[in-house]
Amino acid sequence: MLDLQRIEKDEYQLREGEQHQDYVPLLLQFIGDPQPELRDNLIYPMFYMWIKEENRFSEEELRSFLSVLTDKNHLFYHIGSEEDQSVFTRTFSALPIALIVQRHRQNPFFTQVEIEQLLHTMLRYYKEEKDLRGYLSEGGWAHSASHGADVLAELVQCKECSTVMRGEILVAISEKLNNGKHIFSDEDDERLVNIVDGIIDNELLPHQEIADWISSLAQCCTLPRSRSQVITRVNNKNFIRSLYFRRGQDSRQNELHTVMLATEAKLNRFSIR
Repeated sequence: MLDLQRIEKDEYQLREGEQHQDYVPLLLQFIGDPQPELRDNLIYPMFYMWIKEENRFSEEELRSFLSVLTDKNHLFYHIGSEEDQSVFTRTFSALPIALIVQRHRQNPFFTQVEIEQLLHTMLRYYKEEKDLRGYLSEGGWAHSASHGADVLAELVQCKECSTVMRGEILVAISEKLNNGKHIFSDEDDERLVNIVDGIIDNELLPHQEIADWISSLAQCCTLPRSRSQVITRVNNKNFIRSLYFRRGQDSRQNELHTVMLATEAKLNRFSIR
């Protein structure tokens, strides 16, 4: 921690004789440390600066880096567990993955097969991750839904991502909203909206397919009333509202606005009909 605090103070520049490669094993070892000061305030900013801002890693280094981040000791560390500290390792392994994909989008170096493999890995992670807590009084941010969404928001805009793959990402969003146990209260809906907003803004899917998917979010209203059904309805309602206001009054998307308003009305049991 003292080393990282010193590097942060020096604006992420290393001293003579130091190499960024020397720090990578330690950064990965402590990537999910329970101390937010180390995990969130020091390790992730270093990844951000060295991957995104300073471009310190070669393409082969990023490939190797990604292989570790997606292994059973990082993204899939104790996958499926809930209410324990392993969530920090999983979710903070996702954040650098988003940075690596963003780097690829700017200067492509992954193959079509590699991007497809990464997408399937992330979809598997999103399906198997069960700890959906946001901010914890002890440990700080967990935010698995948000951090996973950050990666998907980058992947969905990759030129290697097919229409079918983008449809699979929409299904993954629905499944996360329909988790039935956890109401997202720490703005995970906004991070999930980033994915769909990118699809709409860059016209990555036909409008009718997006409209049909938005309409499908109201299907939970037909389920028998239960606590699980209420959680699902509220998550979908909040997501639709976030998407609607994110899109603003873009005149090009009037048909989608109409669908969003109609879907929100179905999800909002207090709306005046």
